[in-house]
Amino acid sequence: MMRKSPSLHLLCVGRGTLPTFKFSFTLFETTPRRILLFAFFSLFLCVSFSLFSSHNSIYANHLSVNYSSLPPIHPTRLASSSFQDFIFIHTQSVLLPDWQVLVIVSPETDSQLLSCGNFICVYPNNATAPATFSGILPSTNQTTFKCLLPRSTRRRLPFAAPILSDKESPVPWLYSPPQQELIRWTYLVYESFSTEDDVVLFVKGLNNRQGLNRSPREFKCVFFVEEANNDSGTVKTTVTSSIQEVFRCGHPDLTAFGSIDEHDHDHNPIKLKLSVEETTATGAKKVVPSVAYYTPRRKRAKSQPKSLLCASTMVYNVGKFLREWIMYHSKIGVEKFILYDNDSDDDLISIVKNLNEEGYNVETLLWLWPKTQEAGFSHAALYAKDSCKWMIYIDIDEFIFAPSWDNSSQPSDQMLKSLLPPSSTSRRHMIGEVWIMCNEFGPSNQRSHPAEGVIQGYTCRRRLENRHKSIVLLEAIDDSLLNVIHHFSLNKCYRMKQLSLEVAVVNHYKYQAWAEFKAKFRRRVSAYVVDWMSSLNPLSKDRTPGLGYEAVEPRGWENKFCEVRDDRLKMLTRRWFGKQMGSRGTYRMAWQS
Repeated sequence: MMRKSPSLHLLCVGRGTLPTFKFSFTLFETTPRRILLFAFFSLFLCVSFSLFSSHNSIYANHLSVNYSSLPPIHPTRLASSSFQDFIFIHTQSVLLPDWQVLVIVSPETDSQLLSCGNFICVYPNNATAPATFSGILPSTNQTTFKCLLPRSTRRRLPFAAPILSDKESPVPWLYSPPQQELIRWTYLVYESFSTEDDVVLFVKGLNNRQGLNRSPREFKCVFFVEEANNDSGTVKTTVTSSIQEVFRCGHPDLTAFGSIDEHDHDHNPIKLKLSVEETTATGAKKVVPSVAYYTPRRKRAKSQPKSLLCASTMVYNVGKFLREWIMYHSKIGVEKFILYDNDSDDDLISIVKNLNEEGYNVETLLWLWPKTQEAGFSHAALYAKDSCKWMIYIDIDEFIFAPSWDNSSQPSDQMLKSLLPPSSTSRRHMIGEVWIMCNEFGPSNQRSHPAEGVIQGYTCRRRLENRHKSIVLLEAIDDSLLNVIHHFSLNKCYRMKQLSLEVAVVNHYKYQAWAEFKAKFRRRVSAYVVDWMSSLNPLSKDRTPGLGYEAVEPRGWENKFCEVRDDRLKMLTRRWFGKQMGSRGTYRMAWQS
């Protein structure tokens, strides 16, 4: 016998077709005698429930929602609300930083049920918060919403998940399916990717420190049908790699799921979770909460031309910077751009749309998960392997420049490709990664974002280079997908080559005008770098010298980090992309709107 697994649900009032759960009643149509009977029956249930909960502490401790805190349901209240045709749809909710709640709708949900208009999140104490559409998860085509967890619901643990509603009305909780507590983002299977040979899971909360990874022998991948009510619909496979937030394991034997068609995964999604097997006194096994789904085996693409050089990065609200970064790198050799959108709320999508209409090849993937930069880069290495040969991993405020280009009157799409190693017949000596050192630029007396772009606006930098970025041969990346600060661990038959500053350099416009730089205090994107407002690891190279832990502008910020004037790339891009305006030496750049 099959049953729905306990999950969170979305409520859509009075619209769409009816799913599994439905009830319909209107108290206006009842007689006074029925109203009296209903009130007596409701009172009897409330008293019985209170007595049972107070005398059965074991049962009470396992309730995911404390119903005793809910306001009583009276016939007059129900009548004024006129509850009817409530539709409950399976969802899952994750508690993110800053008390944000991510609500993910089940992939089986009819899209028409989501056309109710503006949604709100309704919590078990009937507190509400506006729900904002967050986008569609690309791997599963699931709709997502975000809302805040109200203060009144933060006082009681565990935190209960909301129901989404298109009306700010009391919810008939006693008639809704069982509620579940919010999943914490710090302990979560949040994404999966299937290759032809194995399954890759992205998991928070297991390998929490850089360089300290638990043995794969401690884990199993667990595949199960979401609606199964026993272990008969469960398959476990061996974990072969456990590095950072990336776990690799074998595909499941789908014959164990009976009617599941190996070639029809899109219509029969299998809920994918990762179990953590730890030795305990009772031999118990712990399963990490999951919002990931198993996807079909990713078959190797048929022989088709690959882009020789692509670029990938993780972005958040970079709309004002994007055109400059795309146009510059495209003209010097990048053929395709893959952006991992880390929950932007600016005009990123419209800018990408315009760039594609102008002939640039820019793809965005919604990547909502906080502090997962390394995992995002690992995902990009898998995702782009069939379409790209080499991948540049740099940030949106970084621009690759070679001093030898100074004399070029026009950019060439062969410039970046000239930095790549020539093909070699001996695999023993093959170069799989090119490292390029970074120069870090300061605010350069700017007090706001320069209209001409960062290259024209920031021309003063620190004397010593810091860090490096990389161009990676995707087939050379080690199966662990281990990466640190924009470079990857390579297979044994490949090696790394570092370029000198005379050959190439990355201009990193790191310390911009304070109005732009303070946005960094929101959160660091790396899983293993402490946030700006944390006092941990104060001597880290990822810290800003002289900057505290609050988003307060230091005195003289606009003149800091200015030791060497360096306008080489400014003058070069002015020649390539600028148009002189008038006789005062002002220029309008091609990326200016």
